[in-house]
Amino acid sequence: MSARAGVRAGASRAGAPRTSTPSRPGAPRPGAVVAAVETVRRVVLWVPDWPVVAAMADAGLGAEAPAAVLHGRGLVAVSAAARAAGVRRGSTRRVAQRVLPDLAILPFDEARDSRRFEAVAAAAEQVVAGVEISRPGLMIIPAGGAARFHGSEEALAEALVGAVAQDAGVECSVGAADGLLAAVLAARGADLVPPGASRDYLAPAAVDSITLAAMERAQRAEVERFASVLVRLGLHTLGDLAALPRPDLLSRFGPVGAWAHRLACGEDLAPPVLRRSEEDIAVEHVFEDPAERIEQLAAVAAVAAERLDQALLEAGVRCGRVRITARTERGEDLERVWRTDVGTRAGAFARHMTDRVRWQLEGWLSGRAGGPEPAPLTALGLVAEDVVPLGDEQAYLWGGTSGADARAHRSLERVQGLLGAEGVLAVAEQGGRSPRDRALLTPWGQEAPPARAIAHPWPGRIPDPPPATVPPAPRPALVLDAGGGLVTVSRRLAVSAPPTWVRLEADPDDERARAANRHPSSGHVGRVEGPVWDMPRPVESWAGPWPVAERWWAQDGSRRAYLQVALSDGDGGTTAVLLAFTQGHWELEGVYD
Repeated sequence: MSARAGVRAGASRAGAPRTSTPSRPGAPRPGAVVAAVETVRRVVLWVPDWPVVAAMADAGLGAEAPAAVLHGRGLVAVSAAARAAGVRRGSTRRVAQRVLPDLAILPFDEARDSRRFEAVAAAAEQVVAGVEISRPGLMIIPAGGAARFHGSEEALAEALVGAVAQDAGVECSVGAADGLLAAVLAARGADLVPPGASRDYLAPAAVDSITLAAMERAQRAEVERFASVLVRLGLHTLGDLAALPRPDLLSRFGPVGAWAHRLACGEDLAPPVLRRSEEDIAVEHVFEDPAERIEQLAAVAAVAAERLDQALLEAGVRCGRVRITARTERGEDLERVWRTDVGTRAGAFARHMTDRVRWQLEGWLSGRAGGPEPAPLTALGLVAEDVVPLGDEQAYLWGGTSGADARAHRSLERVQGLLGAEGVLAVAEQGGRSPRDRALLTPWGQEAPPARAIAHPWPGRIPDPPPATVPPAPRPALVLDAGGGLVTVSRRLAVSAPPTWVRLEADPDDERARAANRHPSSGHVGRVEGPVWDMPRPVESWAGPWPVAERWWAQDGSRRAYLQVALSDGDGGTTAVLLAFTQGHWELEGVYD
């Protein structure tokens, strides 16, 4: 546990948590009435560095031991002792152990994190009923009724911190605010944000804090990319983001832009709407023999999740939460609620819930600290809650789901089944110097760590913004001077003559391009065999060259010089292209918007 978390927990037990006040109390804000209608009061319980806390408990390490959790090539969680010694999240194993040779490197295990978190959820349920797990380490608690029962939100926070520390043996932090993102940030700071002050509370926070509201791994990756674009555009705080018009963000970034703007304004992900919710959908599985083996639970979890997914699809609805229930051989009724931000599309919901159900069942069978010996399970039930018709629900991250989304995913799966896994590829970003190197192609539906880390410096990388269109393979090009001669770049990066004309590869069936290649005025081009060249296009401006030398010590090394060129379209427009000079000839590497 971190020392910081311990101070927060101690302060909460000794007195009321800190209360944040708005920067301008009572000042009217445009749209304040709308925000008040579209926000929900939330209490969030957060356990700092939960992956490493769970891993250390599993490994039998003490709370003061320096430890970190490694996932892929980087550290995803670091203990307080390791952080105090200079180990940072995102570092590689080698860098971390160079800083702290005694650092304990523990493996990443999402199932272990969920199983261990059951003790925290059970402790919180001693204070308030109906907690909702968003992800291991973070849970949402109903604010209104629980606060009234305990007298105030301050008393509720103190009771939660004390119960988790006593029953689960970990320190936590509790916060409350209007809207999910504000409540999560409040929990990380042990703050209680007054009603209506969430927007002011969020304004100074870094814009990448928006990732804390994404509960699924794929969503977090998308939001991280969105936040990095905002930083490159000069938007560094949530206040900067909230000041932008929401329609502009929607048109530029799609649903993720509107989603982020809603949160940055202190609003909620799923505000209440004036409509009647559909009836809850439930499935149940009764074990022939009491279940106590993990292998049996894994199979049952998959079957139950698929049955619930199919029931939702047949009813034409989706859900925001799933209540997992179980009955033990001793007659005990177990219950836990998990939030789900995954729509009912092409099995994604089934795969998502299979893991959650299996982890929850493992957590129940592993027992609670200081509790009775766990009993085998005799029945399992899944209940879909917050059920609404498809298209009527409020968007979580990707906007409203529709039948078109499910049909598109099923079509991709069908094509992939016909062509093989490599027949349908998805594009992600990775580290590299050229636009082609920075594109990572992976089979659709599979996750693969990037071969080159984006965080590395990559000296000589092509300056941002990158080209909007990158051809699958470099296309031949010609850069000509005023006399029609080929422009070259020396090893000292000296350009033989200012670029005046550029000719790109044309469609071989283009008769106009064929005639231009046969014309005597083609000059140098007439002596080139192979490609069919398009009409010469005048150069309006150019920048470069930038040298890139990779693997210069090896036979397969490459040396390139990149040139950015603005070409006239002949009708008053301009097209910007990225050209590369290598081994005595030019290639088209990309086209800018």
